[in-house]
Amino acid sequence: MATSNDIKKGMCIEFSNDIFKIIDFLHVKPGKGPAFVRTKMKSVTNGKVLDNTFSAGHKIDEVKVITRKFQYLYEDDNGYHFMNNEDFSQIYLDKEMIENAQFMKAGEEVTIILKDSDESPLSAEIPPTVYLEVIEADPGVKGNTATNALKNAIVETGARVMVPLFIEAGDKIKVNTEDGSYLERVK
Repeated sequence: MATSNDIKKGMCIEFSNDIFKIIDFLHVKPGKGPAFVRTKMKSVTNGKVLDNTFSAGHKIDEVKVITRKFQYLYEDDNGYHFMNNEDFSQIYLDKEMIENAQFMKAGEEVTIILKDSDESPLSAEIPPTVYLEVIEADPGVKGNTATNALKNAIVETGARVMVPLFIEAGDKIKVNTEDGSYLERVK
């Protein structure tokens, strides 16, 4: 069992009947009163971000996790199916376990976080950026270029992305998967 003094970035802990990954932390030693650790943690099961303060020396339950690369295969009514690239075994994840899954395309490599004790899947992390082809784009309105005007576009995975007026159907674009924003056109 670890204490709050052992907290580091990327560590997974059990807290409030869920497993959280430490995103950020700060050890604080005020001039008056006891020291404490201020943390920002993200739930690996549902993606919720939580701010919490632990007093110095507070006992925490560290959870050992392993990460493996899997290839995204397909989606069905209940969730997503992945294949381990090393032993070709398949794994299934519920739709709630993956954030921004609308940007995943078949064949793409995804990092899946597994609990070390029983290798049960906890969550999946898609790459921070993906390259997608625009299938359909609204027509650009001529003369609407005084500011950074954007229009709707639908990419090959079915997700909607706001793109600049010069993007047309058939173009490949780079998309930020965290907020779904357009980054650049790819040649």
